[in-house]
Amino acid sequence: MPEGSAERPHVEIRDVSKTFGHVVAVDRLSLDVATGSFTTLLGPSGCGKTTTLRMLAGFYDPDAGDILIGGVPQQGIPPNRRNVSIVFQDYALFPHMTVLQNVSYGLKFRRLDKAERDRRVSRVLEFLGLDALEARHPHELSGGQQQRVALGRSIVMEPHVLLMDEPLSNLDAKLRIRVRAELKEIQRATGITTIYVTHDQDEALSLSDRVAVMADGRLQQYSEPWELYHAPANRFVADFVGYANVIPGRVLERGAGTATVLVPGSNTPLRCLDPASRAAAGADVGVMVRPEWFTLSPADEKAAITDGVVLIGEVRSGSFLGAFVRAFLEVPGIGDPLVVESTVTRQDQMASGTRLRLCLPHDRAVLVD
Repeated sequence: MPEGSAERPHVEIRDVSKTFGHVVAVDRLSLDVATGSFTTLLGPSGCGKTTTLRMLAGFYDPDAGDILIGGVPQQGIPPNRRNVSIVFQDYALFPHMTVLQNVSYGLKFRRLDKAERDRRVSRVLEFLGLDALEARHPHELSGGQQQRVALGRSIVMEPHVLLMDEPLSNLDAKLRIRVRAELKEIQRATGITTIYVTHDQDEALSLSDRVAVMADGRLQQYSEPWELYHAPANRFVADFVGYANVIPGRVLERGAGTATVLVPGSNTPLRCLDPASRAAAGADVGVMVRPEWFTLSPADEKAAITDGVVLIGEVRSGSFLGAFVRAFLEVPGIGDPLVVESTVTRQDQMASGTRLRLCLPHDRAVLVD
């Protein structure tokens, strides 16, 4: 079967495990990565994402399971024989070489004639906007330019799979946002199957076609960014991907992919999403609500709510973040303060001590426990 054909995933990770001494770094991980897609391994330090990337590159051998690229098992194939390129966190540029020399370095070890090498390098430098910088050395470049050189050095090899290990972590916040937008455009334009490692949820959500969330070496959820955020598979995913309020509740009734739950502070049952259909009538559950899902109004507002539930809370503290305010509200019976985010027109609308009405519509909150 042709490499990267549409009939099967381009990269297949089949029940792979890896241990270091008594530490289980990766535990029975299985993933399919589609041809030309951008897939991110997301999770906290020590979750196994970098170990997985290094097994794909051939730096580590799995203790169990199989890795296939283009349908070809990779067991026993050394890194230099795999048609895979990796961009490291620190870029690993040669400081004594120019941009041109850094980008072209890997091609010296390919049996290509000089004309073909020059054609590839020239095309990549122009594509990445580095053609005017080809005579400069790494210390003469900005962080974003260095990142593009590291990327160019990988792309020029025309790999079947591009691996990236937290390549934006050394950039400041504003530059990181701009460079990741460039990175997404480059990946779409080249069509290279890309597997990216990060602990930054914003990077994962903004860059990826699919995201694999990992914890303690195990896969927690593998889905498109929208589903990951709006329908997390469990409480870990809900907490790790964005802010998440988890409100205690008791299931009154089950439905098809939904459950009716009674939460503290309201006599009105709330209809929640239950994607995995785990809820049982009478069970105590956790109800996940994102901070921006609440609609806020003054506590004394009398307008009737027919499509959700209402809670009354008091602002404990708030932070002005430019486009919105993030506040912590005490709601009787809930326990931990609820995090809410809202645009406001006056500074005093979210002042400490202010009592607010929190409206939550049906079919928005998600059961996570």
